[in-house]
Amino acid sequence: MQKITPFLWYDDNAEEAINFYTTVFKDAKIDSVHRNGEKLFTATFHLHGQEFMVINGGPMFKFTEAISLFVKCKDQEEVDYFWEKLSEDGVKSRCGWLKDKFGLSWQVVPDNLEKLLYNADPAKAQKVMEALMKMDKLVIKDLQDAAK
Repeated sequence: MQKITPFLWYDDNAEEAINFYTTVFKDAKIDSVHRNGEKLFTATFHLHGQEFMVINGGPMFKFTEAISLFVKCKDQEEVDYFWEKLSEDGVKSRCGWLKDKFGLSWQVVPDNLEKLLYNADPAKAQKVMEALMKMDKLVIKDLQDAAK
């Protein structure tokens, strides 16, 4: 049983959001949908084993960059895929960050980023950080080259 479940507040488009996310992530499923008449009120879904809950709660709260979902990618192909899919009709930003079309922030990063950024050699770690700070979508080869 998962103890902590992210709970995402949408104004009026939670159903559109979960339908979008479950098409972007291959290992995804919608678990439950609760309606208030015709309109979705709350729902739960899974992305790669992580449970999420959504609510159509109204316009009083918006997503901010203070929280983001961190997508670890095994290779450049995955980075490219998630970067393009999640940013579609959204906003691409710096250092692997983007906002999707619903305003939710994501970080799309290679799974070796931590190893590269926290290299035992401080000079190499600094070079990786400098390379990262110049990127929007992260390019694994460029980060690895910076670590050499």
